[in-house]
Amino acid sequence: MRTDACQPGLVITHRRYVPFSHAHYAGNLVDGAYSLGLFGDVATELCITTDEDEGLFASYAEVQFLNPVRAGDVLEVRAELVRVGSRSREIAFTATVIARGTPEVSESAARVLDEPLVATTARGTCVVPA
Repeated sequence: MRTDACQPGLVITHRRYVPFSHAHYAGNLVDGAYSLGLFGDVATELCITTDEDEGLFASYAEVQFLNPVRAGDVLEVRAELVRVGSRSREIAFTATVIARGTPEVSESAARVLDEPLVATTARGTCVVPA
């Protein structure tokens, strides 16, 4: 473990464009599992930063889908280390829509949102080798 990095409050952030190939529902909606997959990616970087190991995801808790994610969105995915056990790392996740396509303007138009939309939140636990 890197004791200098393995402290509650550590934040890792990723940004990702949501491709149209991930739309599954009317209105170009993306399923909730898309955000959970991104949470796994950002958790992996957090574990590499804290423990120099990818770690393994053990569980999710308190998953909430608060706003839709659509193809053409830009998501900011945030992982914050909230608790450090001997092998476990409890992480708070947030996926926020920071930009959205505006097809009513033109086919390729998009804009950064004045007020980002929190789409998904969760808590998760990862485990790392002793």
